[in-house]
Amino acid sequence: MKKSLSVLTKSIPRSGIREIMSLSSGMEGVIHLEVGEPGTDIPPHVREAAKQAINDGYSYYSPNAGLPTLREAVSRHLETYNISAGNDEIIITPGAVTGLALALKSIVDSGEEVLIPDPGWPNYEQMILSQGAVIIRYPIRASNQFIPDIGEIKERITERTKALIINSPSNPAGSVLEKEKLKEIVALAERYGIYIISDEVYDGIIFDKKHVSPSSIDTTGKVVSIFSFSKNYAMTGWRLGYTVASKDITALISKMMEPTVSCASSITQKAGEAALGGPQDFVREMRTTYKRRRDLASTFLKRQAGIAHEVPHGSFYMLVNMKNKEIDGESLAKHLLKTKKVAVAPGSTFGKTIPGFVRLSLAAKEEEIETGVKRLIDYYDTYCNKTKR
Repeated sequence: MKKSLSVLTKSIPRSGIREIMSLSSGMEGVIHLEVGEPGTDIPPHVREAAKQAINDGYSYYSPNAGLPTLREAVSRHLETYNISAGNDEIIITPGAVTGLALALKSIVDSGEEVLIPDPGWPNYEQMILSQGAVIIRYPIRASNQFIPDIGEIKERITERTKALIINSPSNPAGSVLEKEKLKEIVALAERYGIYIISDEVYDGIIFDKKHVSPSSIDTTGKVVSIFSFSKNYAMTGWRLGYTVASKDITALISKMMEPTVSCASSITQKAGEAALGGPQDFVREMRTTYKRRRDLASTFLKRQAGIAHEVPHGSFYMLVNMKNKEIDGESLAKHLLKTKKVAVAPGSTFGKTIPGFVRLSLAAKEEEIETGVKRLIDYYDTYCNKTKR
């Protein structure tokens, strides 16, 4: 009897961002505003730490939970967010995506429900579906500056709800959850006995507010916070992140590290120690750079074309409302790529609430952002702005 490949895995949708990346890879003259890839080199002292780790023979497995020295560095760093976490409450992972996936595996069983933001990072959907759990979307609306409404979360909670994913600063919206809103969310989760998985990978990239972690508010031990070195230190290819949670949750995440990835790279972990323990000028400078790029893009969209867009308070993304309901988001992004050679992420890949939007990455160089936004405006005037047709 012929056996088929996994029906479950085949049913998981591919990220629309990757679709655009694949389509644009063979094209010349494309302005790439679709992917969250910091367009800069990592700090020199981090590179030197990796070289030193190689010279010092860091070529072996680390403990599943990560090198004790890096977990100690993480613990000290978390104190800046009023989080008190010992080594046994921290797991070092090969990228934040691994931490998110293993947190879900440690908390959620097949058939149970997970609440995710809409719009939200498409990988949430892929992770949840891959383990046979059920996705329930809660909207974060443009009319509310992409901040969740507690009532809309509450009305989606059922007896099967196991976890709630929140993301601040948000990808794709750039919205930032302030302390009072987080208190409401944590209180709601406590009332219904559900877990919070908090995606905080853009914690160092906030412009007008400050980062608050729900782990600093939690009193029940049901919050898992996920952090990364990828965005703050431009270490996307180094694959390094960490989770912070209560001991019973970290024990399960550590257990699942063994059959999944064993451990993070020892060399990368030593580089992570240097990143956290060294000067933070790089993070501050890049935050200033991203803010400048945000303001540049916003100025062109507002002054030259009056195109509706959300000015982000954090991360390096911007949502732009193309206001074309005659074409779905993915087709719009593909048509923009074909006609104007600008690669953007389609709003439809982030959920069901922003099909007419596109997401711009502000991680590109300023001249690329300027050229890309001008092409976007030209496309908008030609295909989307009915008052000019």
